[in-house]
Amino acid sequence: MPELPEVETTRRGLEPHLVGQRIDNIVVRERRLRWPVPGQLNKQASGAKIRSVERRAKYLLIDCGAKGWIIIHLGMSGRLRVLPRSTPFSRHDHIDIVLSSGMLVRFTDPRRFGALLWTREHPSKHALLCGLGPEPLDDAFDANWLHARTRGRSVAIKLAVMNSDIVAGVGNIYANEALFRARINPRTKAGRLSLQRCAALVTAIRETLTDAIAAGGSSLRDFFGTDGSPGHFQQQYMVYARQGEPCKECGTAIRSVRLGQRSTFYCTRCQR
Repeated sequence: MPELPEVETTRRGLEPHLVGQRIDNIVVRERRLRWPVPGQLNKQASGAKIRSVERRAKYLLIDCGAKGWIIIHLGMSGRLRVLPRSTPFSRHDHIDIVLSSGMLVRFTDPRRFGALLWTREHPSKHALLCGLGPEPLDDAFDANWLHARTRGRSVAIKLAVMNSDIVAGVGNIYANEALFRARINPRTKAGRLSLQRCAALVTAIRETLTDAIAAGGSSLRDFFGTDGSPGHFQQQYMVYARQGEPCKECGTAIRSVRLGQRSTFYCTRCQR
């Protein structure tokens, strides 16, 4: 699943092609995504001039001015590409946002777990976004916040930082990698982390996400940037998907367990 760095990479790829452009029309070939694509989407969005392309957690937000906002989630296998209008479509190319520039933004999603929705209100009021915690790269997410929100919790710290009510957008890959950087065992009970260790984890999350964005995210299965180029952060993985391989720092075999039905990777020597 594309995580925050992949979504931010997509946002940065879309921004120069969308901002200032008018939406001529939206072609919907398949409405049966995670949630049905609104039936009046083309009527609602056509003619809108795009003001900005923003991101909240793993959601992309296209500001269409007074008309409203497009909300996009890439789901498990979603991709957005900027292409000439004349580009033929394939089986899994479900939606085209056709622009006045002669280009289009094509939403492709083989598994159809993604979403493209419309809202007249600011997205912060939408049911999918209104309960989200602070962004991991924002100042509001700090050691004091993480420490306060984990008091009394017996859940594993890895699951806590993947909880969007605590911090928005930290997915499985980057939770694994950040916990390694912070030298914290992912199974540690969240409520047992001291303020000092919370500070180390906040710093590790920020550094991990920043490095991943700089590398264009991770390309493991379906993710590619808007220009078709892959991300390269997978080349920097310290623990994720490295079960049985030696730790790059101490040589101990990387271990894998299941937490919350998600694969979890860590070094038993480096992470305590």
